[in-house]
Amino acid sequence: MHTPELPRLLLVEDDPVLGPLIAELLADDYDVHLAADGQKGLHLGLTEQWDAMVIDRGLPVMDGLELVAALRRKGVATPAIILTALGATADKIAGLDAGANDYMSKPFDAGELRARLRAMTRSFVPAASLVDVGGWLFDPANRSLRSPYGELVGLTAKESELLALLAASPEKVFTREELLAGLCHPDDSQSVIDTYVHYLRKKVSKSLVRTVHGLGYQIGDGA
Repeated sequence: MHTPELPRLLLVEDDPVLGPLIAELLADDYDVHLAADGQKGLHLGLTEQWDAMVIDRGLPVMDGLELVAALRRKGVATPAIILTALGATADKIAGLDAGANDYMSKPFDAGELRARLRAMTRSFVPAASLVDVGGWLFDPANRSLRSPYGELVGLTAKESELLALLAASPEKVFTREELLAGLCHPDDSQSVIDTYVHYLRKKVSKSLVRTVHGLGYQIGDGA
């Protein structure tokens, strides 16, 4: 019988006792990855796909509020709960204003944390909706690409359609005729495809779409 994969949760907590304890408490419901400071949390938050985040406020290198705000500025919408010993109303407001979806004071009840995570992630679009394209994360629904460094790039409808066609069969070399047909413009000049590729490369990376001379185009390594 196939066991479904657990949702991925990024836990950013520097306490050497509390971090592993929270990870253990959530391990039945989530695939938990622990980062011990804000900078590592930012790197993981930008370069990997997550279904939820639990972030301590008082982190070394970069504190939890800065971390959440930086992720939101980079277009990361993954639901996040901030955990903190600071439970005043003003502190909660600061956490929510930074971009957190929820805020819990320490000490907290493990059952309540799990319940809040369930409620928070119920309406979230899963990370699986993103497609890895040459190291970039492609979001077809929102017509955007996120670079390996977290930069968010918007695409036009045609650029997004072209990239979706190429990404669907990354090993295949597509002729210009095939790409025109896939874009529902079989009667257009083949130079239209070259134009779309030119603008796509200009926005992202020249190597994201590779030219196979005499044949056509395919997905490259994106470096």
